[in-house]
Amino acid sequence: MELALYIALIIISFTLIGLVILQGRNAGLQSRDSSSIYRTKRGLEKTMHQATIAVAVVFLVLSLIAGLPIYGTPPPAPVGLAGLLFGF
Repeated sequence: MELALYIALIIISFTLIGLVILQGRNAGLQSRDSSSIYRTKRGLEKTMHQATIAVAVVFLVLSLIAGLPIYGTPPPAPVGLAGLLFGF
């Protein structure tokens, strides 16, 4: 279960990075339009914007779940020769 959570986090993070990079390319094209100060998002641009928000929320929730102490912490690794011999 824990491994699946971490794999999902990796996939979601790469998806989020890709969406943000694709939006950055579109932002440069918006600056050429000097006819209006504010322009509404339509079509693919709007869909990408909404998808970015949804993926960011999923990433946040999965990150919070991964940070919960449900999975327990592994016992500390033995340190040095004394740790190996006496189990400290």
